[in-house]
Order: sequence, then structure tokens, then C-alpha cells
Amino acid sequence: MELESALLKHTFLSPIYFLKVIAPVFFSFLLASANANAQEDLSAHWDGTWIVEGTLFSIAVTVENEEFRVRQVESLGFEWTSKNGRIDGNVVTVEIEYAGVAGTIQAELVDPNTAVAFAATCLPDFMVVCMLSKDRQAVFRKVAEK
Repeated sequence: MELESALLKHTFLSPIYFLKVIAPVFFSFLLASANANAQEDLSAHWDGTWIVEGTLFSIAVTVENEEFRVRQVESLGFEWTSKNGRIDGNVVTVEIEYAGVAGTIQAELVDPNTAVAFAATCLPDFMVVCMLSKDRQAVFRKVAEK
């Protein structure tokens, strides 16, 4: 309880803040839909700087040789890592790690400047980040081209 209370006093930099606010948004950015193949191919629009709607959290995305690369621009103090992602039309899948949690983020471009992402996997599932990100989505808006 004392640790939880201490974390709540520093909510902006705590893992709980990341789990409640940033992770669901980031995870939502990387979501795939079942009917993605029926939609217009927007994959050429991934490159650029993206911000999570309603936050300062932002990432830079580059696509080279069909590899999706994510770089932190403004992570609000949260240090996370990602592997190069895979692109399948409008959908991208990226593996990330944060504070002992490993997950797969899926995102779908819904138009050239909007993507919706969610956590497709999150392990270990008993971690607070995983529990708070379950069934959550985040909307990313492109703020700059590459």
C-alpha cells in the first residue's frame, strides 16, 4: 500500500500512469481489423510523426524496405523499446517492452492521418500495465510527414 500510495503521488512518472493513460493509447495505435484487406491500401501513409490524441505522447515512424520502425519523440519519461514491425496493408504489428512487460501492438490506418492501436498481446498478464490496457484503444493523429 505504501508503494502504491507513493506511486500515486508521482502519477505523471509512474508505471500506473503509463498503464492507465499511455499504454492503452499506444497499444490502440497498433490495431488490426478483420476486414483490412477490403479497405483502400493506405500503407504509404505510415511515415511521419504521430501523436496520441489528447496527450503529448508522440512517436516517429519510418518505413524502409517494408520494415516499420518506431522511435520515441515524446514518451513522457517512459523508456520503452520496440523491434522493427511488420506491415500488412493498412495494419502494422510491433513488439514492445516496457518495465518487465512484453507485448504486441497492432495498429490500423483508418485514413492517411489517423491510426487506431491496441495491445494484441501483453505478458505477463497479471502485470498492472497488461490489466489496464486490455480492451483499450488509442487514436494516433499524424502531425508531420517524414
